[in-house]
Amino acid sequence: MKRARAFTLVEILVVVVLLGVLAAIVVPAIGRSGTAARESTLASDLSLLRRFILIYKSQHLEIAPGYPTGNPGGPPTEADFKRQATLSSNDVGETRPRGTPGFDYGPYLSMVPANPFNGLATIEMIANGQAFPAAANDSHGWVCKPETGEIRPDNAGADVSGTAYYDY
Repeated sequence: MKRARAFTLVEILVVVVLLGVLAAIVVPAIGRSGTAARESTLASDLSLLRRFILIYKSQHLEIAPGYPTGNPGGPPTEADFKRQATLSSNDVGETRPRGTPGFDYGPYLSMVPANPFNGLATIEMIANGQAFPAAANDSHGWVCKPETGEIRPDNAGADVSGTAYYDY
């Protein structure tokens, strides 16, 4: 009679240890790749938003999005920013659905992108004469100051080179 060959306890332990070592190497690398992907998406979305603001200003009498009916003396609002980004507008920033006669500009974006780190697509609007907050607090997706045309991501932390996401 032939005897069936089986794995010994030592062979099984060697395989388990090797799998543990491989997992210890691979799992951190996977985590870093997820962070790198979010950083890349953040930079891309921020570039998109900054280009939108520049184009909008060039077509709307050098007034940035966010001001109700293009009045830079009024307080900027998130709702106006989003409408002016996603709907058609006239030269003073009033908005209407796409195809409305006399509203020849835009839409510039299909939607305001969510910040890839905190998942928020909200925008904290900084009033005229106010400074940007000293640091991000993750309460919004973005922080925008229409007075200067600046927009920043509202998430704390830094990339692998030590650059704060808020300073991107």
